[in-house]
Amino acid sequence: MIGRVGAALASALLGACSAPSETPNITQCQVSLLVLGVAQDGGKPQISNPDDPAWTDPSLRRLASSLALVDRRSETPKRWLFEATPDIKEQLQRLDGIAPIDRHPGLDGIFLTHAHIGHYTGLMLLGHESAGVQNISVYALPKMADFLTRNGPWSQLVEYHNIILAIMEADVAEELTENIRVTPFIVPHRQEFSEVAGYRIDGPTQSVLFIPDIDSWEDWDAAGTRIEEMIAAVDVAYLDATFYANGEIPGRDMSGFPHPFVSHSMERFSGLAAEEKIKVRFIHMNHTNPLLNPKAQERRVVMDTGFNIADEGEEICL
Repeated sequence: MIGRVGAALASALLGACSAPSETPNITQCQVSLLVLGVAQDGGKPQISNPDDPAWTDPSLRRLASSLALVDRRSETPKRWLFEATPDIKEQLQRLDGIAPIDRHPGLDGIFLTHAHIGHYTGLMLLGHESAGVQNISVYALPKMADFLTRNGPWSQLVEYHNIILAIMEADVAEELTENIRVTPFIVPHRQEFSEVAGYRIDGPTQSVLFIPDIDSWEDWDAAGTRIEEMIAAVDVAYLDATFYANGEIPGRDMSGFPHPFVSHSMERFSGLAAEEKIKVRFIHMNHTNPLLNPKAQERRVVMDTGFNIADEGEEICL
């Protein structure tokens, strides 16, 4: 069952609405952003972790981080994905349940952040071995597009016109439909195969920030960008929460891991006003992250400190 935003949280999010699969008679947002996954690239449970209780308790399972943008203002809804994760098959099925459409896969485009496995490898299911789609626009920054063009099996998707690469320019908005635009920007993160993008997603009335991966907020400071200013400019901010704190992975010093710990992010953002803190919704959680455990004390700490945690199935009206 897809989760939904609680009443208090929905109010705080200035118009978030519950998933229609749970509340069929709810008035849907005309334009909305849906959360289809909240976990790090490998999902939860993760491979080679046989003791994870999520193997036997489906309620603890979480899919790799992904968002869907839906425009219901025309007779046939338009739908875009952010990330093509290894879980894309189930995520599209969930999307069909929330925002049904009479064509499949019913995507008007896919926005990619970078070339790490949890963010683009779902493209393989668009090929002739599986969905066999035609001419789906895949939005990518130049190095990401070049990676797909030059390396198999992704190059075959381009050659067979399963996908059409829509090459973006950093800090230049893509106008999707009336009053909906998506703007990519560069974030500092491991760039073995491509640059790494974050996105600002603007709807008719609200805007969302999506940064599932970043090395550190301080690295961004050095590049001339302050995350606090970006949070102030949007209504909701989905931010990297891969790890909660050092010591989370037994026997390893995590101090050099290329992600800001949630504990550090909360400390850094501690001076923000309450109306700014509540915009932050932590996403992209590693299978070791206690925030994935609904009963964990760390979840209460995050909420009591004024921040939020992304949930699968939540819908933000834009």
